[in-house]
Amino acid sequence: MLNALGQALIYVVPFLLVLTVIVTIHELGHFLVARAFKVKVDRFAIGFGKALFSRIDRHGIEWRVGWMPLGGYVKFSGDMDASSVPDSRGLDALKSEIIARDGVGAERDYFHFKPVWQRMLIVAAGPVSNFILAIFIFTLLFSAIGDRLRPAQVAEVATGSPAAAAGFQTGDLITEINGRVIGDAGEVTRKVTLSSGDALRFTVERNGDQIQLVATPVRRTETDPIAGRVTVGRIGLSLTSAPGTTRYIRYNPVEAVGRGVRETGDILGTTLTYLGRIFTGRESGDQLSGPIGIAKASGALTNAAVAANPDPGAMALNLLLTLTSFAAILSIGIGFLNLLPIPVLDGGHLVFYAYEAVAKKPVAANVQEAGYRVGLALLAGLMLFATWNDLQKSNVFQFLGGLVS
Repeated sequence: MLNALGQALIYVVPFLLVLTVIVTIHELGHFLVARAFKVKVDRFAIGFGKALFSRIDRHGIEWRVGWMPLGGYVKFSGDMDASSVPDSRGLDALKSEIIARDGVGAERDYFHFKPVWQRMLIVAAGPVSNFILAIFIFTLLFSAIGDRLRPAQVAEVATGSPAAAAGFQTGDLITEINGRVIGDAGEVTRKVTLSSGDALRFTVERNGDQIQLVATPVRRTETDPIAGRVTVGRIGLSLTSAPGTTRYIRYNPVEAVGRGVRETGDILGTTLTYLGRIFTGRESGDQLSGPIGIAKASGALTNAAVAANPDPGAMALNLLLTLTSFAAILSIGIGFLNLLPIPVLDGGHLVFYAYEAVAKKPVAANVQEAGYRVGLALLAGLMLFATWNDLQKSNVFQFLGGLVS
């Protein structure tokens, strides 16, 4: 029982710490841009439910921390709820009430009466802040620690595998895939993983010659120590690096920013590729994860970081670096999720505002209301699907059994 509770803390605490930082940055993005446009704000909240901490500042803004740390929101004056849905009384009625109470022109301080381009910037600021946070973290890591680059050299070719059929040999150095230059063995793994069923054109260096090989990854289910059971593309290659060929590059601040932007872009590109393959039927979607899967991943990373070196100082440094890297990746995921064109998410708001900018009139109130209901249903369905994935591919049932035994 005590051991199970200890494991629960290892899984949950790092996840909640990282999530709280990411959510705070996301909401600060909305808040700071809104305040730059002089929008009246009622509340800045991290977490939901009963307030553990609440304070009202001199601008009348309530700063609140809820007991359930699984999100946050900025509530603008005139909002019906935390989703920035206009007050149910309607914008015309709200405008009349504001003018009657505060005078003509007072409505210009309210979010819903700001120019549409300002509203779009305020909404987009949240996800953009997540991407900026990721770039900032990667920049720090690449400048302080650097980048480890391993040549993609073939160590072993599995008998009967697609790689064997393509003609790969031990010692081959993979330099390009589909015309893209390969600088690290990890790039090969990432490309092959998300290309099951798609023929890949490899350029390899063999005895000083450049050779073209074509191999098609096949789907294979395996257990990953971090992600659990996953189905990925494989061609049957093991990669290694000859002694002395691994390079460590530390970037200056300007180079580190560029490298951080590229890393963020690569992660976004991988996400888009995976979602595109789901919609075209080439992936099952079993790698989509919800809070359980993310918490499990953070716990596994925490365990690995702690076990890497028994020295307390080294252990603390490993843990800090691991959770910092995890925060960057999770921040990108949350920023991307919020940009999906689903009403109630930032992306859904942007779709409505884009329509308003083109049509010169807002989306009809009943259409917005229906959209928010559909969006909530879609979001709930997505979360249920991701949670089911988490339960299916992890040992969560055994873990929960340990808690009650």
